[in-house]
Amino acid sequence: QLQKDLEEVKELLTKATRKRLRDVLMTEKHKLELEIKNQPPPKPKDAAEEEKSPLGGYTVKINNYGWDQSDKFIKIYISLNGVQKLPAENVQVNFTERSFDLLVKNLNGKNYTMTFNNLLKPISAEGSSRKIKTDMVLVMCRKKWEEKWECLTQVEKESKEKE
Repeated sequence: QLQKDLEEVKELLTKATRKRLRDVLMTEKHKLELEIKNQPPPKPKDAAEEEKSPLGGYTVKINNYGWDQSDKFIKIYISLNGVQKLPAENVQVNFTERSFDLLVKNLNGKNYTMTFNNLLKPISAEGSSRKIKTDMVLVMCRKKWEEKWECLTQVEKESKEKE
């Protein structure tokens, strides 16, 4: 699906003549390339099917988020309408030193997932957490070192450097 989107964006880029539109398409092309690069390798068929059955509904990949940082934390804000009404165990985040993935189960009949691999700098999995707020999940990644991050992932940094 993402690959098809990328092909179409590239095709539109060849046809676009207005600068503003070309800029928008270039930004979208970079986003898609990042997303394709950050995708986990495909699972064997039967493992993927087993994973779906207990969850119910289908899974939606979250692409929209905001982020901020303090000296000690990277904070990722994900808007999800009605998430505060779910039981707390339906909102799970798994942290590693350089990644995290969020799974929100059975929100309005759908599951939502977001994965960040290859974070720019290491985080402390033990010190990281998540908070459920009104219509929002806040993922708090505890920084290993108190220093400013210029972006969230290694891939993002590389793509900025290319530009």
